[in-house]
Amino acid sequence: MNILLIALHVTVCFALIIVVLLQSGKGAEMGASFGASGSQSVFGAGGGNTFMSKLTTSAAIIFMLTSLSLAFISGKSGSSSIMSSKAPKAKPAPMGGLPLQQPVAPAAPAAAPAAPAAPAAPAAVPAQPAPVQK
Repeated sequence: MNILLIALHVTVCFALIIVVLLQSGKGAEMGASFGASGSQSVFGAGGGNTFMSKLTTSAAIIFMLTSLSLAFISGKSGSSSIMSSKAPKAKPAPMGGLPLQQPVAPAAPAAAPAAPAAPAAPAAVPAQPAPVQK
């Protein structure tokens, strides 16, 4: 039913555009400015509507009815949604608006530190002969 209603709505929309564009304006004729505005009317100067204005009115009524029908149908709660209906509830923020601080547990005592490494033994330096004095 939705597809049929959308197709009718689009068709009436284009028909309404075409009918409105085909009508001539109130002051489109030269005689309209001098009081001879009843040339298109069936019943004279103050007479009834022309065929085009009746067609415009009926197209506008159908357009409005299909618009309201589509709005009503889309407003109904459908089962297709990308959001889940049961969202997790968040905790309310405290008075200041800042998040609550979680208490920090004391760190477990670390293993005893290892004994410092012994300094590396200096490399063996070859013995030099004592300087000779003269």
